[in-house]
Amino acid sequence: MTTQSQPTIGVFDSGLGGLSVLGALAAECPSAHLVYAADTAHVPYGNKTPAQIRARVLAMGQALINEGCTTLVVACNTATAEAIEALRAAHPNIPIVGVEPGIKPAALNTQSGQIAVLATAATAKSQRLAQLIARHAPHKTVHIIPCHGWATEVEALHLSSPAIIKEIELLLLPLIDQGVDQVVLGCTHYDFLAPTLNMLIEGKAQLVGVAGAVARRACQVSGAATLTTTQGNIRLVATANPERLTAALPALGLNALSARLSKSAQLMVAD
Repeated sequence: MTTQSQPTIGVFDSGLGGLSVLGALAAECPSAHLVYAADTAHVPYGNKTPAQIRARVLAMGQALINEGCTTLVVACNTATAEAIEALRAAHPNIPIVGVEPGIKPAALNTQSGQIAVLATAATAKSQRLAQLIARHAPHKTVHIIPCHGWATEVEALHLSSPAIIKEIELLLLPLIDQGVDQVVLGCTHYDFLAPTLNMLIEGKAQLVGVAGAVARRACQVSGAATLTTTQGNIRLVATANPERLTAALPALGLNALSARLSKSAQLMVAD
């Protein structure tokens, strides 16, 4: 049950990627109840049309509000780029936090003036990413790398698969050798590839993720930032195969979340 002292924050993504944000929220906002919803019946979002993405985002947002959530986190760069404004227009009284590639911190921290952005196909060509680059990195060289199939590999828990290693070696390492020193993780799924990326980059560049910043913002707008009440619980729901969420936690390094689960992962209808 949602109470005034313990708000409920709903987090959603197409699949497992947003669990990186959930993990950060659990650490940042221990007094809030958390609901994580995976739209696994429609994963991934990165290869869908803008209209399809907007439809799914509106459906997932409404489903989480129906679950009692008082704050929403769109834990998906693609969904944020294509549909967060539509979601905010549909629910003007609900705080809604999105996820955007960390162009600003990358631009502030680069020494070489060269930044690489790893993104889904939809995010790579989005107007929102172009605007972020124009606003925060107008005098930097920004290399946008569409990472076809990477989110699917993460969904399959292939976190160091030969396919991903080959792609990194082919697409990213030549840019590192040319001087790129900031690598922006433009999809929440890619946070779980950080160990593989760091192994191949060999300290020549810094990975830039935003899960911590998103968690702090969501904790603030939900009203939970200053609470000292008892620890909130966590629920996992999905539009298909919810059991995969619970099973994925150990593989993704999120065992700490298991102790706060109020029940096993449940099926959720979001149409």
